[in-house]
Amino acid sequence: MKLPVHFYKPLAIGAPQPLRELPVRPERMIHFFPPHIEKIRAKAPETARKCDVMCGNLEDAIPIESKDAARAGFIELLQDNDFGDTGMWVRINALNSPWVLDDLSEIIKHVGNKLDVIMIPKVEGPWDIHFVDQYVALLEAKYAIGKPILLHALLETAQGVTNVEAICGASPRMHGLSLGPADLAASRGMKTTRVGGGHPGYGVLADPEEGQTQRAFFQQDLWHYTVARMVDAAVAHGLHSFYGPFGDLKDEAACEAQFRNAFLMGCSGAWSLAPNQIAIAKRVFSPDVKEVLFAKRILEAMPDGSGVATIDGKMQDDATWKQARVIVDLARLVARRDPDLAAAYGL
Repeated sequence: MKLPVHFYKPLAIGAPQPLRELPVRPERMIHFFPPHIEKIRAKAPETARKCDVMCGNLEDAIPIESKDAARAGFIELLQDNDFGDTGMWVRINALNSPWVLDDLSEIIKHVGNKLDVIMIPKVEGPWDIHFVDQYVALLEAKYAIGKPILLHALLETAQGVTNVEAICGASPRMHGLSLGPADLAASRGMKTTRVGGGHPGYGVLADPEEGQTQRAFFQQDLWHYTVARMVDAAVAHGLHSFYGPFGDLKDEAACEAQFRNAFLMGCSGAWSLAPNQIAIAKRVFSPDVKEVLFAKRILEAMPDGSGVATIDGKMQDDATWKQARVIVDLARLVARRDPDLAAAYGL
C-alpha cells in the first residue's frame, strides 16, 4: 500500500506532477472508432465536432492483422489534427497481449501531449493500474510529456468488479470506469449473448390473482447491480462512471432506455458505437431543460443551501439543494459545447 504522503508524487524523474482533481469537462459520449480504416479517419474531424470524447479502439473488434495499422492510424490522426475541446482517448490492447507495450510506448512517444486518457481493458485489480501507472510515468519522463495522461479502467471480469474499490484508489491517474457487459457476461457465466441491455428471460412475475389465467411479466435490468456498484466506487474516489457498449445498433429505443437508466443512476456518459448512438447519448446525458430551470429556482431561493423553501408547493431543503447543484453544474458543462441547450437553460 502506498502511503498517502507519497500518493501524488511522480513515479519517474521528469514525469509531470499528478493531478489532484480531474479536469471539468462534459463526457456524455465516448465515441469509438477503428483507426485502421482510412475512410473513418478521414471523417474523424467532422465526427469529433459532434462528440465530447473520441476513443481510438485498438483492442476488441480490431483484427489481429490490423493491430499495427490501428496504432499507426491513431498516431497519424492525432498528429495531423487539432481536435480542440473534444477529449482524445485510446483503448489499448489487453495487458497480457503482445501489442500492449508498443501501444503505450509508440502512442506516448509520438502524440502523448495530445492524449487525454488511456482506456485499459479487463482490469482485474489495482496491480494492473500500478503497472500501467509506472510505465506511463517512465514514458512521460522520457518523451517530455507536459501533462499527466489519465487512466480509465474497464470492468469486464468478475474479479475486476470484486476489486472495483481498490482499482479506483490505485493511482491519482484514475479518471473513471466503464462497464464492459459482453466480456463481463462471459466471465460470470451469464446466459446471454447480448452486448448490453436487458434480456427477455430476466424478470419478475406478478403475483397471481384469483381467476387470472395469465400473470404479468416485467423484464428487469441485468446490469443494475454492477452499474450501482461501479457508480458508488467511482463517486467515492472522485471519479466518473460510464455505461459501455450497446450492441444492437438498430434498436434505438432500447439503447436510449439503457442509457437513461445509467444516467439516472449517476453515470456521466455512455459509449457510442455508431453515429446514431451519438445523438442518443447527447439527448440522454444532457439534463432535461425543465429539470434545469426548476433546479435553478431552488438555488436562487436557497443561495447558500441552508434553511427551507417551498416552490410550487414542494418543500426544498439542503438535500434537494444538493440535487439541484448537481443538475445545474452538469448543465453548465453541457452548455459550453451546445449553444442551443445553453440558450434553453438560460446559461
